[in-house]
Amino acid sequence: MGDRLRFAVGIMGNASSLLLYAAPILTFSRVVRKRSTEEFSCIPYIVALSNCLLYTWYGLPVVSSKWENFPVITINGLGIILELSFIFIYLWFAPTRGKIKAGGITMVVVLIFSVTALVSAFVFHDHHHRKVLVGTVGLVASVAMYAAPLVVVKQVIVTKSVEFMPFYLSFFSFLASVLWLAYGLLSHDLLLASPNLVGLPLGLLQLGLYCKYSGRGIIEEEPSKGDLEQNNSQEKPQHRQPVPNQNINGKG
Repeated sequence: MGDRLRFAVGIMGNASSLLLYAAPILTFSRVVRKRSTEEFSCIPYIVALSNCLLYTWYGLPVVSSKWENFPVITINGLGIILELSFIFIYLWFAPTRGKIKAGGITMVVVLIFSVTALVSAFVFHDHHHRKVLVGTVGLVASVAMYAAPLVVVKQVIVTKSVEFMPFYLSFFSFLASVLWLAYGLLSHDLLLASPNLVGLPLGLLQLGLYCKYSGRGIIEEEPSKGDLEQNNSQEKPQHRQPVPNQNINGKG
């Protein structure tokens, strides 16, 4: 009964995570349509890629015992494909500065994953220590993934607009956290459950901000009193000095 429940929760976790990873499709369809990344940040997708890479490796028989974490492999393997697609689109349409920043962070993420995978495979020779290493690095990546939207959260609070914080991304992030927390607890695997203890409150925070600021456009900065006075002075009609009439003979 316990294994069936765990498997069922894993399937639901897969479904919610699939929706979470696929949610940015709407965002990037807008990027492709406008041929501009606008104010969207690529950091959440790069951090999500690191999370998917590490937990795909965590679920494979090299780290886990046989196929005990098969649901973790399937969803994170699909997540790798989706996140790489989003990052590629971002790099294609981003300005030069954005391309350099996103490309640099992506290279660092791939390097960290490669080192972790190599150390776990060749330095440790049992599943327990491999899981501890990969799970610990994955824990950091998961916390970073859930914390990455805080960059957007700050923007939402400042502009009082949720234009660049998609609702579905926030909702499915919260739902996935709930389900994977349950899966980790049912599996007695704290390394799988722990990251979601961070994801839950952050997901609630994003949903709360969305409810508060949804329906509002970007609030433009109000002009200062000095600007208003300057504009008024510029708008005042300029009085021309009267010119004495002169006849065509030049006589006054």
